[in-house]
Amino acid sequence: MELVQMNKQQLSAFKDGAQAQYDDFKALGLKLDMSRGKPCTEQLDLSFEMLDCLNDKEDFICSNGLDCRNYGMLDGIPEAKELFAPMIGVNTDEIIIFGNSSLNSMFWTVQTAYTHGILGEKPWKDYDSVKFLCPVPGYDRHFKVTEFFGIEMINIPMTESGPDMDMIEKLVSEDETVKGIWCVPQYSNPDGISYSDETVKRFAGLKPKAKDFRIFWDNAYCIHHLTDNPKYILNILDEAKKLGNEDIVYIYGSTSKITFPGAGVAVMGASKRNIDSLKEFLGISIISYDKLNQLRHVKYFGDFNGMLSHMNSHKAILAPKFDAVIEMLDKEIAPLGIGSWVKPDGGYFISFNSLNGCAKRIVQLCKEAGVVLTGAGATFPYGKDPDDRNIRLAPTYPTIDELKKAMELFVICVKLASAEKLLAE
Repeated sequence: MELVQMNKQQLSAFKDGAQAQYDDFKALGLKLDMSRGKPCTEQLDLSFEMLDCLNDKEDFICSNGLDCRNYGMLDGIPEAKELFAPMIGVNTDEIIIFGNSSLNSMFWTVQTAYTHGILGEKPWKDYDSVKFLCPVPGYDRHFKVTEFFGIEMINIPMTESGPDMDMIEKLVSEDETVKGIWCVPQYSNPDGISYSDETVKRFAGLKPKAKDFRIFWDNAYCIHHLTDNPKYILNILDEAKKLGNEDIVYIYGSTSKITFPGAGVAVMGASKRNIDSLKEFLGISIISYDKLNQLRHVKYFGDFNGMLSHMNSHKAILAPKFDAVIEMLDKEIAPLGIGSWVKPDGGYFISFNSLNGCAKRIVQLCKEAGVVLTGAGATFPYGKDPDDRNIRLAPTYPTIDELKKAMELFVICVKLASAEKLLAE
């Protein structure tokens, strides 16, 4: 029986049972962390041999003859461009190789637009207000970047095919202070949604009132598949080029969850016009990024196919963890009608929607019993989920046994919070 069909007496008995189970778990003194989408130790070990790729003096010389131990090549070594360009779907003259953090490259791109403008347009700081569109639920660190610069954020609901494009098209065409939108187009964070062909084409064909409007296309999970038949999205830069609109998008990616989060390689792709302009600003702040790390990645993977093969090993580790979470939700929550979720085909998260008004309580109960989750509301700008229902589950870091134990507690907390909510109505 679904909880909403229970009478007060049945609900009260259900709540008492969930409370007893919760008290038993609380007595165990668990200490588990599911708050961030971090690779587990087994995943990090997959790339261990990469640390020994450079063993000879000749190894330091890249294809154009430059010694990678020295200064130079602001935008990355040629081999790295050839390796990463197909990952994010650009040509080798449409890419910048950054340091280890794609978030840092996104912050820098927003900062540059804010202080100096884009392709000769007025700096964003010179407007009375600047707005960004934010598909929700979304990536909390994206929202922190725009919040840092005082940029107003507007929630855009997600659908099964991506963000609400009718709403996006209307807003960008009418308001020149709408300067950008955050997107995680493949296996979105946290819903795991891959944008449909129609959605990508509509993004590519946007006609913004602001000439300096940019789509911040964070394709963080473009090769992070969990199935043998993965979903692929259209190449947005190719689609934009067909329409003469190629300047509209910035594309980001990294190896943070492919090799080492603390020592990966971040990349940015865009039209050649965008890239050439951004390099002028970049060259003021740095002479070059870590070319030895770029070279290590190239020598370890060989080519993009080598990287794809490497990702199969990640899939073998992660797929059982995602299956364990979905199995528990399907078994314990689905029959009660007190939550909704979608099994993702890739990415790093599972997005759980509770009954309205229950997310904060569920997260609190889990924390008090020893399981730390991403804060309720984190997947919305300013940390404010208007319905208090979305919780981002991150299955990757715990061991499978820890994960199963954490999910046992999670479903108990969902049951308890849901019963409390319904009894209070």
